[in-house]
Amino acid sequence: MESHERTKPLLEVLNGNRQATPPVWLMRQAGRYLPEYRAIRQGVAGFLDLCFTPELAAEVTLQPIRRFGFDGAILFSDILLVPHALGQRVTFDVGEGPRLDPVADAAAVGGLRSDLGIDRLAPVYETIRLVKPKLPEQVTFLGFCGAPWTVATYMVAGRGTDDQGPARRFAYRDPDGFAELIDLVTAASAEYLAGQLNAGVDAVQIFDSWSGVLPPDEFRRWCIEPVGRLIAAVRARIPDAKIIGFPRGAGVLLAGYAESVPVDAIGLDWTVDRRFVREHVPPTVAVQGNLDPLALLVGGAALDRSVDQVLASFADRPFIFNLGHGIHPETPIEHVERMLRRVRGAKN
Repeated sequence: MESHERTKPLLEVLNGNRQATPPVWLMRQAGRYLPEYRAIRQGVAGFLDLCFTPELAAEVTLQPIRRFGFDGAILFSDILLVPHALGQRVTFDVGEGPRLDPVADAAAVGGLRSDLGIDRLAPVYETIRLVKPKLPEQVTFLGFCGAPWTVATYMVAGRGTDDQGPARRFAYRDPDGFAELIDLVTAASAEYLAGQLNAGVDAVQIFDSWSGVLPPDEFRRWCIEPVGRLIAAVRARIPDAKIIGFPRGAGVLLAGYAESVPVDAIGLDWTVDRRFVREHVPPTVAVQGNLDPLALLVGGAALDRSVDQVLASFADRPFIFNLGHGIHPETPIEHVERMLRRVRGAKN
């Protein structure tokens, strides 16, 4: 894995070094709010076709770097490529999001592949190889996967729901059967992240978008422990792997996550009390976040105020500026430009 830590501010933060001007990237920074993305998307039959066409996925990954000069480029892909590679049918319906053939019980888990279908993910690694030489030297290249719990919730329900209740019921009703699914996704995700790192990304993020629906004991069993095993498996292959964890909605359980999960940085959603973070997350652990995506959408004085509050809260520690979740598709481009000027020191 090629290393340019001294020239990459975001990677410097992941190494524990505070930057005078925090590095910036945005979750979902490549997407529908950009006209250049929409132009490409209109010419592709389906979302998976875009993910699995390396030339197009590489172009989409690079678009926000060209336009905004972010400090991090994130691979254009999707967390549900892992279920796809495990043999579960995955589709994306226009306007309705992902659809999967539900894995509703232990018998269905047994019908999945026992290991990652590496041939199915080869185009992702090719995308990384295409992007890497085209990035400015100072830009950190980020890969990612979904956390085992979050991926499993989609696999069980066959879609996103309000509270991912189907997976929660499966876990209560048959914890051993659900553990088999979690273990399968954990092993596959470790292989996938190691493959991304070997292909050329500098660091990876683990998205646990549905961690906030679990009570404390279940949070430890299905979020903290599997992510810990996932990280250990990645670092067994790549000892110096830099990893960001994003346990969205964890709230006060964030303290236990910070204590138990050996990430290099913790992503914060926009609902997190920043005072709680300062009190319960060790100052040596980098944090990332946590501007409300709606503040970016609204813009103006509300955006300026929100940006300043985030910057002031984490000025004394290793910090990466980001949103508390993905950018809304209808966000005006000029609001993103205004946010960047504010973060980088120009107040108007």
